[in-house]
Amino acid sequence: MANICDPTPVEPGVLLIVDDDPGLVTSLRWLFKPYRVVSAGCRAEAVTMLERHKPAVVTLDLGLPPDLDGAAEGLRTLEEILACAPDTKVIVVSGNGDRANAIAAVGAGAYDFYHKPIDGEELALIVQRAFHVHRLEAENRALRATNRSGLAGIVTASPAMLQVCRTVEKVAPTDVNLLLLGESGTGKELFARAAHTLSRRACKPFIALNCAAIPETLLESELFGHEKGAFTGAVRQVKGKVELASGGTLFLDEIGDMPAPIQAKLLRFLQDRRIERLGGRDSIAVDVRVISATNRDLAAAIKQGQFREDLYFRLFGMAVQIPPLRERDDDPVVLANLFTDRFCRAQGRARLRFAPDAVAALRRHPWPGNVRELENRVQRAVVLAEGACITAEDLGLASAAPVEAGARTLRAARDAAERAALQDALLMARGTLSEAARILGVSRPTIYSLLKEHGVEPGSLEAPAPIDQKVTA
Repeated sequence: MANICDPTPVEPGVLLIVDDDPGLVTSLRWLFKPYRVVSAGCRAEAVTMLERHKPAVVTLDLGLPPDLDGAAEGLRTLEEILACAPDTKVIVVSGNGDRANAIAAVGAGAYDFYHKPIDGEELALIVQRAFHVHRLEAENRALRATNRSGLAGIVTASPAMLQVCRTVEKVAPTDVNLLLLGESGTGKELFARAAHTLSRRACKPFIALNCAAIPETLLESELFGHEKGAFTGAVRQVKGKVELASGGTLFLDEIGDMPAPIQAKLLRFLQDRRIERLGGRDSIAVDVRVISATNRDLAAAIKQGQFREDLYFRLFGMAVQIPPLRERDDDPVVLANLFTDRFCRAQGRARLRFAPDAVAALRRHPWPGNVRELENRVQRAVVLAEGACITAEDLGLASAAPVEAGARTLRAARDAAERAALQDALLMARGTLSEAARILGVSRPTIYSLLKEHGVEPGSLEAPAPIDQKVTA
């Protein structure tokens, strides 16, 4: 067998050979000498080598012990490899009589298959192409990562949300008070924390207070603190949230629900930057930046006499309107993929995909609870899903109704349907072109042609790499 690989392949990396034939493994090691080759002779060894070396490409013989004459053990090995490392390109190497099993393996997620006897030149080209595709997909993910919001915990592909992120980035380094406006569940506290992290106060405290969660009789003490004996039960001196945040950031959530008497005292603090603890006489200077948030219409509240106009303008250093999830393009699907990966890992489940009806339902649902609702529905779906796919029923959402015929040309309707099918396949395949081609039943060259024809970026709809922190769109 001649070594036909280039002396320095375009994508050098780790190649795992899974085969129980020592002679063949030796030949393949020599054939793929330019790569860093590791090998395994059974399923357990393959998983161990996968975790240890993280290969980009795997060649897998389906006839592994103890099922040397069958494909069951090889298919189980494929399943475990893709469960541990879904981005790995697995090339199934099978005997001529195993065509049905090889096709089944590709249907289960294998990148490609090759029939024995091995022709070194052909197999080398398949392996080299697999490394190339793996590198392109990795670069695509890295590019998307650099194009994220840039704010910790906030993941979005929506132009409207990216504009909000840019605004917060610009305001964050200043001491301008920030007012965050948006529906419940849009992630206002995450934006507040991101602004604190990007400010010169990042090494100082970030103190959050939900104004709607504390009774009016306790809110003043929570904000400004109290002295021993200030009221029944005040057995010691307690510093308030404002004082605890000194030097850092005070985040007042649901500011629109603050009672009128406390509004007056907060206004006094914002004017003088000094506080007095409840029951105390000393005036204490406090240097703190105030970020506030509300889901209420403050302009309407001012007209109704429920919110002080002078306090509004004190808080209104810079107001940022956070769009609801229903106005964020394909963010519901992007975030749903992200949450799915997180909950699957937490529950030890294999990676789940979204069925077409689930993708349609995610796009159509109005999301009154925004990202918080989406996260809860995905968590429910991961628990309820019985197969490899999450359905609309698993999400607790109605399936899409048939699309009514519109007054448009047949060509326009066909183009729209083709583009929608392409986008749905990319979403279900998480941006992996070979998987999208399999879903659509076309070749990879056809996928490339469709992407170009419809102006679709192959990775624009893939969920970003999973992260463990709380996220919003």
